[in-house]
Amino acid sequence: MTVAAPVTEAPKAPRFRPGDILKQRELGIVLALLALVAFTAINQPRFLSSQSVRDILLNTAILAVVAAGMAVVVITRHIDLSVGSVLGLSAFTVATVMQHNQGLPMVAAIGLGLAIGAVAGVVNGALVHFGNVPALVVTLGTMYAYRGITYSWAGGQQVTADEVPRHFLRFANADLLGVPWLVLIALVVIAGVGLMMRNYRIGRELYAMGSSPQAAGLAGIGIARNTLVAFVISGSLAGLGGVLYASRFGTVDASSGNGYELQVVAAVVVGGVAVFGGSGTIWGAGLGALLLTVIGSALAVLDINQFWQQAIVGALIVLAIGADRLVAVRIARSLRKRDSHV
Repeated sequence: MTVAAPVTEAPKAPRFRPGDILKQRELGIVLALLALVAFTAINQPRFLSSQSVRDILLNTAILAVVAAGMAVVVITRHIDLSVGSVLGLSAFTVATVMQHNQGLPMVAAIGLGLAIGAVAGVVNGALVHFGNVPALVVTLGTMYAYRGITYSWAGGQQVTADEVPRHFLRFANADLLGVPWLVLIALVVIAGVGLMMRNYRIGRELYAMGSSPQAAGLAGIGIARNTLVAFVISGSLAGLGGVLYASRFGTVDASSGNGYELQVVAAVVVGGVAVFGGSGTIWGAGLGALLLTVIGSALAVLDINQFWQQAIVGALIVLAIGADRLVAVRIARSLRKRDSHV
């Protein structure tokens, strides 16, 4: 009787998961936040005053809402440079409508802002896909177009805080169980979009498009539909950000949100969303928004020149892109090891 020799399996290559590094990056942002807050509070105790913390959270909320939409677009290997102009158009439109309709409820204002952003997103998405034009070029053009519409409409005029309904202004400072409404809205948006991207088919398809558009198309994923969805989400959340901006600051003119797209892109990239697509989380983008807001507030409290804020943000973007390349290299190395053991 012959006994078969036991089959010895080839050692498995260590499994590398990109999510591990993404979690490490998000943890790194949290640690950087704690260190920055501690250092600033030691040198300027008023930094942790209730009003200071509240202002940081309110400013972060607006940036995080818009960054959540931008993250979806960047994950699909596109970019939306028009979000600042969409925010400004939404803010001025909503403020003007509220000025002439004092009894309009806040829900209607939010719906109007979302609708304006959604229309802008459809235009962007259609031009990108059906026009076969890079998103960078399309949204750079629509950035100026949407801003031009706002300037043409405003005609040098502005809507001041005393011209809009009191309930519209109170909304930005109202809270629920001590948490400002703006912060709650930001948390709901980040949680909702994050859940969609992680647990639903549309989210997995958007990640697949960012990882390899050609492979996604061959797999039967609707590239046109999903491109429109990504840009509509980005535009809608930029429109929502415009409503929150108008409610927060009250006075709105044609320049509102000017340059805001740069802060949004910085928040998304610093938060770990890969500029090459296919990787990153919505929560990371939210953390990036919080980090940038805290940096700005800390430097102001420490009476440091505004130039250094821009330099620090630029350095963080460069480091984030370097980390993205590190992730790509480690993924490629892991795949080669796995193939060699097959």
